[in-house]
Amino acid sequence: MPNKASAKKALRQDAKRGERNKIAKRNMEHAVKTTRKAVAAGKKAEASKSLLLAQKLLDKATKKHLIKKNNASRTKSRLSKAINKLK
Repeated sequence: MPNKASAKKALRQDAKRGERNKIAKRNMEHAVKTTRKAVAAGKKAEASKSLLLAQKLLDKATKKHLIKKNNASRTKSRLSKAINKLK
């Protein structure tokens, strides 16, 4: 447990930031999962809509350093490829 006031404040800030990051990461993962489910079901229109949201959330997560840039690029690429394969 921190003793100094600045250390206590830093602990509070870390907890808030950690919670915010956890929510952002969960939302991103949910969007990717929704897109994958739509692709698996063969719903191209629904998959395309959810892809836009997934790309947006992946980019935001990259900007906040929650995931690495190449990870986001790879995920977006694979989702796009999967959607383009649908007829």
